[in-house]
Amino acid sequence: MRIRSALVAFALSGGALFAPGFGVFATASEAFAATKISHETATAMFLEAGITWSSSGNCTDRNNPTCTSFEQLNLESAQGALSLKQASGCAVHITGGTETGHASGTYSHWNGYKLDFGKQTCLNKYIKYTFTYIGNRSDGARLYESATGNIYADEGNHWDVLYYNCAC
Repeated sequence: MRIRSALVAFALSGGALFAPGFGVFATASEAFAATKISHETATAMFLEAGITWSSSGNCTDRNNPTCTSFEQLNLESAQGALSLKQASGCAVHITGGTETGHASGTYSHWNGYKLDFGKQTCLNKYIKYTFTYIGNRSDGARLYESATGNIYADEGNHWDVLYYNCAC
């Protein structure tokens, strides 16, 4: 919350972007300064950490909404998933990456800032009891903020995670 409050104050002083639905502010240079990684690099990182993933279409094509792709994922987002796995001690299963079909915007799946995680008891408890509840999104999704400013949205059947400020 304190990170977001500081960014809001900065944003009000001029030259910032707003991430719709999350209330997170950042400068334009921060929004586009991310290091992009390939699908192959991301999957190697996830395999080594014991993170699993799946797609409803059993594919990795970024331009197919039934696939799960990590092409053009921000390195910080991948590192955020690794940190979540390590800190929580829970199984982490990715169900959505940078493929088309998600909501658009600066801080979107397509732009590498978000990952979707399948829900399971261990992970649900970790997020709800470790991170700070910060309210609900306009669609009713409950939002939790990590100490580093990442936002976890409970979208019913999965967690939609915005790795805005990983600091991993």
